[in-house]
Amino acid sequence: MDLAIMQPYIFPYIGYYQLIYAVDKFILYDDVTFIKGGWINRNNILINGTASLFTVPLTGASSNREIGAIEINEKMYPIWKKKFLKSLSQNYSSAPFYDDVFPLIEEVLNVSSCSISTLAGRSLLAVCEHLKINTEFVNSSSVYGNHHLSGKDRVIDICKKEDAEHYINPIGGKELYDKSDFEGEGLHLSFIQTGEISYTQSKGDFVPYLSIIDVLMFNSKTETLKLMQNYQLV
Repeated sequence: MDLAIMQPYIFPYIGYYQLIYAVDKFILYDDVTFIKGGWINRNNILINGTASLFTVPLTGASSNREIGAIEINEKMYPIWKKKFLKSLSQNYSSAPFYDDVFPLIEEVLNVSSCSISTLAGRSLLAVCEHLKINTEFVNSSSVYGNHHLSGKDRVIDICKKEDAEHYINPIGGKELYDKSDFEGEGLHLSFIQTGEISYTQSKGDFVPYLSIIDVLMFNSKTETLKLMQNYQLV
């Protein structure tokens, strides 16, 4: 079985979904510490031809707290959601697949209170269902009971408990993990490297590394899956 582990991100860029696509089981690492300034609660969409950051408002966001313990800000969230959906409507209403994708985003965001982990997980699962990607999702907090471990030791422990033979990590992990450490535990380690992603947006030059929202707005399901397959394992 092929397995990956990542912190839950809200509507991340296509490379994150490539990692989901590449594995049989995807572990949402919701019981590790929150990363301030990371991509857990934010990403970029296209506004007037440039990348524009959106950020889900949170309560008590701290690098000393676990992701699953951090809630969306109940007071600010409805205001943010209304503005965000309006921005999507204003900037993507002429995109070819707006009518399919906008309701999906509305449904994901249709919550009044929850953790950012839950909201991000909803965004991941909804896109996978939209594209008929059948990867199984598991929340790390609900299963493994291995808080006493960290780093590669915790990753290896999860792989063993899931009877995985192959662990796939984002390419940035080459600085963190050594293949020999995994081989010594009977595991094969690969890193996923995204190929060149390009597609027709609105006007102007292509703007890369945007949220999956942008990909879905401008590409059919078939075209999106073709882009998603543009990676290699190294």
